[in-house]
Amino acid sequence: MRLFPFIYLIIYSLMHGYIVIKAKESLRFKQRTMVVLIILSVVMIVMPIFVRIHSSFGLDFSVYNLAYVGFLWMGFVFLFFCILITYDLYKLLLKICGYLFKIDLSRLTPSSRFCFLSVFFLTIILLIYGHFEANDVRIEKITISTPKIPEWSNKLRIVQISDVHIGPIVREKRLNKIIEIIKKAEPDILVATGDIVDGQINNHPQFIEPFEEINPRYGKYAVAGNHEFYVGIEQAVDFMQKAGFKVLRGECVPVAGLINIAGVDDPAAKNYSDLRAISENEVLSRLPKDKFTILLKHRPDIKTDYMGLFDLQLSGHTHKGQIFPISLLTMFYYQVHTGLARLPNDSHLYVSRGSGTSGPPIRILSPPEVTVIDIIYALQN
Repeated sequence: MRLFPFIYLIIYSLMHGYIVIKAKESLRFKQRTMVVLIILSVVMIVMPIFVRIHSSFGLDFSVYNLAYVGFLWMGFVFLFFCILITYDLYKLLLKICGYLFKIDLSRLTPSSRFCFLSVFFLTIILLIYGHFEANDVRIEKITISTPKIPEWSNKLRIVQISDVHIGPIVREKRLNKIIEIIKKAEPDILVATGDIVDGQINNHPQFIEPFEEINPRYGKYAVAGNHEFYVGIEQAVDFMQKAGFKVLRGECVPVAGLINIAGVDDPAAKNYSDLRAISENEVLSRLPKDKFTILLKHRPDIKTDYMGLFDLQLSGHTHKGQIFPISLLTMFYYQVHTGLARLPNDSHLYVSRGSGTSGPPIRILSPPEVTVIDIIYALQN
């Protein structure tokens, strides 16, 4: 993570440079226009870093507006770059085919000006669509049968939120929408699987008050994600505790004699804390095997050393990529990057797409979610 700002600057700068060069080639900009574009690019490249630094002094109106413009621009540049480079690859493929088969395929390639403008307007359309999808919080329902909960309990409803990223972008309006969905679900337990906060929000009770409206009969539990460590683990834990969550940091708690809930810190902890991280195996191996055990873990990593020691792992982190085609990368990197998966030894893993957004306030082919999990008694799984 220490190198992330430098990597970000290099990649984001290259994206801007590519677009500016293609703009000059396609639209024949004059020198004065190019200077304006370069200055605009430099300002927007450093804007997200400036917002992060500025937000450390507290969220306010100026931070929100700067963040929204900066991150919306980031979404625009990313989409523009992806479509533009896809078009250039298409042209390269035509040239290779024309050379190999000795045929003229130039008629299949529109003018550079037409293509650049088409890509521009398509990007705008996708940006608008992505903005609407980011605000379309959906309910995902899953049911798991088990003989490990008492027969008298019949059904236990758990609601999961993840990756809300309360901060410069996700504020009261989006949070209240998520809270209303949770309340309508009437959970017995509410769990938060990391990245709930993404800014300095301790002095803003308007973000705590909505959580106070939710009081499940068996409590609220949370774990720290990587962003909790990025913004400061002490203030993040303090916020979650004030919001009524029991924050599990390498520990397990029995819940009303029904189930066990265990939670571990995100691996980012090792870079931001001197405390030794307690492993999943250490936490889970102490637990009785006859009780249904839920493991809250931000990243959907699956390790063989603790496989079979839990019944259901709840994770987030991936956002299902948030913006296609990033979802292709998360699908490649994680064995399970979204949804429910059955693991060996009758264990399950559910990976949430997340309830908010990180960075650009858009989502494409990855709508945000609140997950409703019904655990029901059954003699056999």
